[in-house]
Amino acid sequence: ERERETAGMANDISAGSSSTAGKNPKKANLLNQHSIKRLLDESVFEIVSSKGYPEDVRTSNLRLAIGTIIIAVALTAQFYPKKFPENRDFLVVCIGLCVVLNVLLLLVSYTKEKNAFLFTYPPPGSFHGTGLVVSSKLGKFSDMYTLMIASADAKSISANKPVQLKRSLTKWFTKDGILVEALFSKDVEKLIDDYVADGKSKH
Repeated sequence: ERERETAGMANDISAGSSSTAGKNPKKANLLNQHSIKRLLDESVFEIVSSKGYPEDVRTSNLRLAIGTIIIAVALTAQFYPKKFPENRDFLVVCIGLCVVLNVLLLLVSYTKEKNAFLFTYPPPGSFHGTGLVVSSKLGKFSDMYTLMIASADAKSISANKPVQLKRSLTKWFTKDGILVEALFSKDVEKLIDDYVADGKSKH
């Protein structure tokens, strides 16, 4: 039974590899978890976008704005015309601002982003449903990649139930680290369809 399963997986990878012939293959360093996760997350981003979900960049813009303010405060403190100790009170204010802004940045990451790497709006013309929050996990020294899709507004009456898939990296990568995009896309698209199907069952 185990041999048949392994053979079937090998056939799937072979078929998927041949279907992407002629395209520049996506390749990751299989010894680098960060490289693998980044490649898979980027591929998920492309698949979700191709399904008609526009990216919602408000959270990333908020983080960028806070980061810019932190840099501006630090530069102001650095180039303030008065020297220490005359600028002591000003430095205390700047340090306090940087601490508060960094805490705010951490709160945004912890409460809003967590493991999420993509926020979207609903597809154009959609009258039911919400945008998506797409998140993923790949544990250190683990070959199991977990992908989760949830509603961007969990409190909305239109919010669907979260869905997730968990697969071994061996299902999607060849031994050379090339991503078999056909197989990966098939699994991700099915997960999106499962999420959407829950919403259709409500209406």
